[in-house]
Amino acid sequence: MRLTIFWERMAEHFGAAYADSFARDHVMAELGGRTVRQALDAGWETRDVWRAVCTAVGIPPDKR
Repeated sequence: MRLTIFWERMAEHFGAAYADSFARDHVMAELGGRTVRQALDAGWETRDVWRAVCTAVGIPPDKR
């Protein structure tokens, strides 16, 4: 998944303003105790980060 697609999906689900806040502030067990931004900066694949977000916040399968 390209990074631009990832951010589009984040904005679709959370709204443009909150997507960035969530990515910076929400520490997720699914990302090894990292935020979305930290995981991406550490080199995690965007599709794996998106899957972790989906699991953490309960995004339905048809929106994944």
